[in-house]
Amino acid sequence: MPSALRQERTDLAIFTGAGLACRRGERLVFRRLDFALPPGGALVLTGANGSGKSSLLRVMAGLTPPASGTLAWGGTDIAGDRGAHRLRLHFIGHADALKPVLAVREMLAFWAGMHGGAAVDVDGALARFRLEGLADWPCRLLSAGQRKRLALARLVASAASLWLLDEPANGLDAAAVADLLAAVARHREGGGAIVLSTHTPLAIPGAEGLSLDDFQPPRRQEVPA
Repeated sequence: MPSALRQERTDLAIFTGAGLACRRGERLVFRRLDFALPPGGALVLTGANGSGKSSLLRVMAGLTPPASGTLAWGGTDIAGDRGAHRLRLHFIGHADALKPVLAVREMLAFWAGMHGGAAVDVDGALARFRLEGLADWPCRLLSAGQRKRLALARLVASAASLWLLDEPANGLDAAAVADLLAAVARHREGGGAIVLSTHTPLAIPGAEGLSLDDFQPPRRQEVPA
């Protein structure tokens, strides 16, 4: 990207990272990573297994502190109030976090209530992910794909400016992927920002790509015996 265009994107950005590095135990996962996400923007994370896509999403969510570098929202370092940062985002990881005894509508209402969602938002979210016919089912009866759709329904059941999605299309059929992409488009049209990781291509117009392979530390050279 030309430097002038990169600077323009940074100036318009609402969510930024500068010089980010992450460690898992003693291993440096990635380093010297920058990003700038404007309102309505989408950032698609790619890279080999172990390159740090999930780790970066956790850093962005404020769940894992970076080994170095800073994250800012609206120009303010999120480290000053990580609680406020978590309230402005939805993070959907690999775990669906369902309570087996709760009904589908009850589970979604619980999640939505944590972000100020109302009953009408819950019913609308169930419909958008074609779960309205399962609303009274206990979560323990859901298939893997239905569980994933319920987790994704959290995104539209209550407002959040930032969506962080770790492999959101995994386990979804073509119709559910279309539902997901429609929700992503609506969120961006309203000024919301999205970061997602994926191993498979997703049709997200205007999304910027970020390969974690480009931020890997040099491998240690083994010393011959």
